[in-house]
Amino acid sequence: MNIVISNSSDEPIYEQIKRQIKNSILSGELKEGELMPSIRNLAKELMISVITTKRAYEDLEKEGYIVTRPGKGSYVAAQNKEFMREMRLKIVEEKLSEAVEAGKAIDLKLEEMEEMLRLLYE
Repeated sequence: MNIVISNSSDEPIYEQIKRQIKNSILSGELKEGELMPSIRNLAKELMISVITTKRAYEDLEKEGYIVTRPGKGSYVAAQNKEFMREMRLKIVEEKLSEAVEAGKAIDLKLEEMEEMLRLLYE
């Protein structure tokens, strides 16, 4: 798992960790049941406080992305397939919204946008 922390970002470090782990789970990079790095090891690797890493893991557990087994560690939680599909659809919608905004900013016609999407999709 490769997590990149930006100290110049306005986003808190624990949120950066949480977001990147969520994205790894949603993309399938992290699989159901996969052992997560320990809180201490991740903090050491990222050169951050254990408290920061613990907060990210606690939030991920509350949101159902990971489960923690005392004495054994944290694992990627089993995900509801329909929930996973909805989350991935939300990501696609966000990216498409960004593309639409960028297209409108340069007066790109809908037909041109559709053609670009068609070419990229193939």
